[in-house]
Amino acid sequence: MYIPYGRQCLDEEDIEEVVKVLKSDYLTTGPKIREFEEKVEEYVGAKHAVAVCNGTAALHIAALAAGIREGDEVITTPITFAASANCVLYCGGTPVFADVDPETYNIDPAEIEKKITEHTKAIIPVHYTGQPCDMQKIHEIAKKHNLLVIEDAAHALGAAYHGEKIGGLSDMTCFSFHPVKPITTGEGGMVVTNDDELYKRLLLFRSHGITREEEFLTKNEGAWYYEQCLLGYNYRITDIGCALGCSQMKKLDGFIERRKEIAMRYNRAFEDVRGIKTPAQLEDVESGWHLYMIQVLGKDRKEVFDALRKEGIGVNVHYIPVYAHPYYREHGYAGEKCIHAEEFYARAISLPIFPAMTEEQQNYVIEKVKQYIN
Repeated sequence: MYIPYGRQCLDEEDIEEVVKVLKSDYLTTGPKIREFEEKVEEYVGAKHAVAVCNGTAALHIAALAAGIREGDEVITTPITFAASANCVLYCGGTPVFADVDPETYNIDPAEIEKKITEHTKAIIPVHYTGQPCDMQKIHEIAKKHNLLVIEDAAHALGAAYHGEKIGGLSDMTCFSFHPVKPITTGEGGMVVTNDDELYKRLLLFRSHGITREEEFLTKNEGAWYYEQCLLGYNYRITDIGCALGCSQMKKLDGFIERRKEIAMRYNRAFEDVRGIKTPAQLEDVESGWHLYMIQVLGKDRKEVFDALRKEGIGVNVHYIPVYAHPYYREHGYAGEKCIHAEEFYARAISLPIFPAMTEEQQNYVIEKVKQYIN
């Protein structure tokens, strides 16, 4: 038996929807893309959505649309996948790392405030594991200092903050549809926004900076005519992927509910185990439970990790602090230190959690975790 930390959950309906597109006239740049965008817009309560080929592309065009350039600083968390910071580097800006809250593992608003300078342009909070950050405090800081907020919600489609779905709260919010994420399009991503001007820029950056829209053209020579208005990218997603996304959206709430059931069962199983710290949740938020993280106390994390892997349990660690990677150390971050982030990283293990996980599989994980912790 091998139990991965996460995996896609597909059924015959998903497969049938993809086959329909394969038999249609459009494999890409067709009607399924807009249909998928509309479904996400409606679900999260955002005015606009721009689907792209992956979550990193979503972060990149969001940073571009925000106008991040050389000399600008953008504050984010070190406990995230590198793309949350790389998107700033792609634009010539400088990522600045603020430490995490030791209880929620999300970026700490008080630490954000400490890192703001005259060069700060934006904040990229990451809803780590699917638990929303303290967005009220983050928005207060952003308003005070006139900063843009770009939420990295790669883990958090379906999560809610104070009764509102993640996706309609900030200047822009980015989602990922990688197979282990809340829903999948194979690979895929999306930026949602309520700002009309940001939306127009996102569309341009998605597809080479090229448009046929009259308002952007300097002239119009005919129905064939188009112009490149800025330097964009080929970040387009396919109709094949969006057909899968449309089908998966019907199941999202069920996926989230199942993830929550698994997480609560882990919580109950480990509540009296002294060598395990289970994840804390803020009040009035609903996590998407993309990941279930424990901290190993009083034992060597690597020893426990290796033992669980040998038992066929696909545990993982999310994440190595971004500034600790060789590329970052070699480019100005050698002296960087976020104490809470590093303490968390040294003890963290991701346990398997995915909608199709069976009770038998979870019982096995619980049994083996307790065995090696004790």
